[in-house]
Amino acid sequence: MRNDVEVLRQARNWSQETLAKSVGVSRQTINAIEAGRFNPSLPLALRLARLFQKPVEAMFFDGHPGK
Repeated sequence: MRNDVEVLRQARNWSQETLAKSVGVSRQTINAIEAGRFNPSLPLALRLARLFQKPVEAMFFDGHPGK
């Protein structure tokens, strides 16, 4: 699953550590999400979406846009 977490985080000039603390996870978890090595749980995806004021589906998407 692809995501825009890194883009959204960088647009706010936040470190991975800052974002991690904001949503209650480790910096390593944020790094893994941004790298596409880990898909967040639904509760974590919802926390991220709320924090960035975006719908979940606007932040997380499969590799095939338009499908």
